[in-house]
Amino acid sequence: MKVFFNSTFMEQKSLNEAGICHPIKLEYYKIINEDDVTKREKAKFGINVVKTEYIEDNIKIEDKKIQYVSNDEKRIEEFLNVLKDNQVTPVAVEDVLSDFSKKVFLI
Repeated sequence: MKVFFNSTFMEQKSLNEAGICHPIKLEYYKIINEDDVTKREKAKFGINVVKTEYIEDNIKIEDKKIQYVSNDEKRIEEFLNVLKDNQVTPVAVEDVLSDFSKKVFLI
């Protein structure tokens, strides 16, 4: 089950610096693995990051799902906040997870 956590539009200044003229929305979801929903205290959580580019006459969607990240829902929510605050895109989420898990034991 995928649960909406938060979303943000990328800052215009960052887009301009990258030469991008269209808006980009980032959405962050918490995944609760279906098999474990009935045993909430033992549920394994994951994340999903969705990037939507609103290009003229076209919408481009890219996403990255990491199914099993942690048994600790609080840690997953902390990580999702890190992703949102830093406007992490799907392409970079695995690298950020790797750095984050070195600082905080997730798995």
